[in-house]
Amino acid sequence: MNRFEGSGAREARIRYLDGDFQVMTPGAFVRCAVTGHSIPLDELKYWSVARQEPYLDAGASLAREMEENPGLRTRR
Repeated sequence: MNRFEGSGAREARIRYLDGDFQVMTPGAFVRCAVTGHSIPLDELKYWSVARQEPYLDAGASLAREMEENPGLRTRR
């Protein structure tokens, strides 16, 4: 059995705040909005308050930001 199996294996519903998050529906993990990978709540470090979505890592967060704001790709 892995950590996503058993009674606590549900996906949590989270409200993302500045510097913190609030668990709205208990669960063991959330899914990265970019990769779809499971992120255990105790390892969740990256999210967007504006978009209310979690990210696996800084790379996934940057990828979403670049996707949402294509103007960031142009060099000045």
